[in-house]
Amino acid sequence: MSRSGLALVGDIGGTNARFALVDLASPTVELQASKSLPNAQFASLQHAIEHYLSGVDATPTRAALAVACPVGSDEIRLTNRAWSFSRSELQRTLGLSELRMLNDFGAVAWAIPALDDSHLVTLHGTLQAPLRGPISVLGPGTGLGVALLVGDPDRGWQVVETEGGHVGFAPIGDEERTIAAWLTAQHGRTSTERLLCGKGLSEIDAVLRGVGDLLPDALPQPGETTLRRPALRDPADVVAAALDGHDQAARRALARFCAVLGSVAGDCALIHGARSVVIAGGIVPRFLPFLRSSAFRERFLAKGRMATLLESVPIHVITHPHPGLLGAACALRASES
Repeated sequence: MSRSGLALVGDIGGTNARFALVDLASPTVELQASKSLPNAQFASLQHAIEHYLSGVDATPTRAALAVACPVGSDEIRLTNRAWSFSRSELQRTLGLSELRMLNDFGAVAWAIPALDDSHLVTLHGTLQAPLRGPISVLGPGTGLGVALLVGDPDRGWQVVETEGGHVGFAPIGDEERTIAAWLTAQHGRTSTERLLCGKGLSEIDAVLRGVGDLLPDALPQPGETTLRRPALRDPADVVAAALDGHDQAARRALARFCAVLGSVAGDCALIHGARSVVIAGGIVPRFLPFLRSSAFRERFLAKGRMATLLESVPIHVITHPHPGLLGAACALRASES
C-alpha cells in the first residue's frame, strides 16, 4: 500500500503529544512509526504535528486526534495545556480530507474492544467473554479522564465522552477532609481530578507531610493567600519512594490516592450501570501490586445498600502502551461503516 494511504492518529494529553500512522485498509489496527513528543517543546499542536510528519515517509489525508478537553465545538482548548486551535483551520492547514476530533478518554474507550488479554490486567472478577457494555472507563494521568463504552460485538460499539473527572470531590474521613480544605483554599473548589492525577498525588503527599498529625491549626486560616506546606515532590518520585517502602509519608500518600480512586471508580460504576470497570492512564500501571493491597477494593464497594451489586462488577487495568492512539484509529475506522 502507498504510504500516502496511511492515516494519522494522535493522542494529545496535557504533557505529551503521541502520534502514529495506521493503514485503515488492514484487517487489524496496527500502529506504525509511533512517537511521543513533549508538549513543552512546541508552541502549538500544529507545530507538533508538522514536526512528527517531517520525520515519516507519509502524507496522510485523514486523521483522528484525541485531545484532553471537550471537543463539541470548532474551537478546541486543552484543559491542562495552553494550546487552542480551530479544528477546521487545522484541517485546511494540514491538507486533510477528514479530521475527526475525540476526547482523549473517549479514544481510550474506543480501544477497549480491540485489546487482547495481554493488554488487560484483572484486579477483581473475571474478564467477560464476549465483552459487553456498559463499561465505565476512567483513569488518572495529567488529569482524570472518564468515558462510557456501550454496545457489544454484535450491535457495534458507541462511546459517550464525558468530563466526569471534574465532578466535586466527596471526602471520607478526617484526612480527606483536610486534603479537600487545602485544595479548596488554593483553587476555590476541589474536583476529583484535583486529587486523581499526577499533580494530585504530589498535592496529597505535600498536604499530608505539611499537616503532620492533622491538627486543626495546620489548616489554611481565613484570609490566608498561600498554603503552608512543603514543596511538591514529583509524582514519579512519590510513587518510587512509596514502593521502596522506607518513606512512610509517600506510602501514606499513595495509599490515600488508591482509596480515593476506589471511591470514584465505584461512583462511576453506579452512575453508568456498568457491567465492568476499566482503568487506564499513565499512573496506575506503575503500582499495580500496591493498588491490589490498598483500600481500593474496600472503597469501591463502600456504597451502602449497593455494595452487593458492585461485588459482581469486574475491574481491569489497561497496560497497552498507546490505548489513545489505538482508540483514535478504531474510531476513524468505525466512521467508515
